[in-house]
Parts: sequence; structure tokens; C-alpha cells
Amino acid sequence: MKIIVCAKQVPNTNEVKIDPVKGTLIRDGVPSILNPDDANALEAALELKDRYPGTTVSVISMGPPQATYMLRECLAMGADEAILLSSRAFGGADTCATSTTLAAGIRKLGKYDLIFAGRQAIDGDTAQVGPQTAQRLGIPSVTYVQKIREIKENTVVVERNLEDGYEVIEIKTPCLLTAIKELNTPRYMSIAQIEAAYKAEIKIWNENDVNLAPSDAGLNASPTQVMRSFTPPPKGKGEMLAGTVPEMAAALVAKLKEKHAI
Repeated sequence: MKIIVCAKQVPNTNEVKIDPVKGTLIRDGVPSILNPDDANALEAALELKDRYPGTTVSVISMGPPQATYMLRECLAMGADEAILLSSRAFGGADTCATSTTLAAGIRKLGKYDLIFAGRQAIDGDTAQVGPQTAQRLGIPSVTYVQKIREIKENTVVVERNLEDGYEVIEIKTPCLLTAIKELNTPRYMSIAQIEAAYKAEIKIWNENDVNLAPSDAGLNASPTQVMRSFTPPPKGKGEMLAGTVPEMAAALVAKLKEKHAI
């Protein structure tokens, strides 16, 4: 079985700040990490590799050259090969152009049985790239996968998470599944795996390598653009009321009247 995992390097959102003048993310000095949901997607692929002998796992990503560090982490976890789609032509891509580029890279990888992707990236939270990639490849997809029940010869049975439960879906392969954190717990890397990963080759492909015209990639092929990003202004300091319940209720009513809320 051949499995492909789509992964993304993202800024650690705990340390991301927004430039108040430009309205853009301040990325300088901010560490990058493997997108958390993509780590669950990779773990799902690696668990199948452990279960079914002969299974190979390829990780593909689109990003700047420094994304190779994230891909080496994927290799250290157990992936067999890593491919980075990197070119100035890919810059400024929205989800539409990103999925087009990923699909082009996946086609170059050849025949596959399963594609895993994270539900969404923490720097965008759109949850669009996975399903869009499946659409570009002409294969079915299931989002929000919380459990893989069974792998059959030409189908896979999964549980799809819902707000009030889950649904069981049987889907034909090849297909794309997007993972959520409830699916598994990503494994740790060993020292030996880390050492081997930093000696491994990472393939870097540009638009010519994947037969993609510059007009079909990056900003040129992005119908949506982010005009401005900003942090909402901080809320005013709250006020605690003290006293008995009737006293606090009376004080609250008085303050609401004072503000002409009632």
C-alpha cells in the first residue's frame, strides 16, 4: 500500500503577533512547527505502515526552503520519503492555488492508495486544502476522521466526527482523509531516527518539475486575497460585585440603568 501525507510548516501560534501598522503577521524570530493536525495525519499513515508490511509513506509539502526542517521531522517519525514543492511561483497562494500545486505534486508521485491530510492548519483554519486537493485529483474524500475502522481491498471504513456524535462511512480507494486530534497520539522520534533523517535526501520540486504553469500557481491563481489581518482591541476590565444576592442584583440593575442598557 502506498500512502501520501500532506503536511505544512506553520508558525507557532502561541508566539505570533500582528504588526499594528501593516496588519500582517510578524514572522521574524517566530519558531515554526509541524501543523498539529498534520501530525495526526502522519501518525495515521505510520500506524497503517506498522500494520501492513510493504506499506510506504511519502510526505509532501508546499512552502519555503526552510520547510525542509519540518519534513525531516516527518522522516524522523517514520516516513519513507519527503518532497517539498518550493518556488517563487508558488508564493502568495490561497487554498485554491495551494491545492492545485499539491495535486500536481501528488500526480508526479504516481499511483497511491490513500492520502492523509490534517483537518486544517492553525495559521489559516480554513479546512479547505484537503477537500480541494481531492477534488483536483478526482477522488472521494472524508473530513474530520476520528477513527479508521477497517481497511479492505478497495475500500476503507472510517468514523467521521460530528457535533453530536459520529457517522460511519465506507469510501472507495484511492481517497483522501483529513485527520483530527481524536484520531491518535503522534509518536515520538528516537535519536537514531533523527540522525538518519538529517542524512536523508529531501526532493525539492518547482513548477517545471510538476508540469504546472506559473499562471496556475501562487498569487496568479488565487481568487481570494487577505486584505488585512488584525487583533481585536482588548476588552475593558471587568468589575466584580460583592454582597448578598439581592444587593448584587440591585447594584447590577443600577449600573445597567447608568449605561442606559435598560
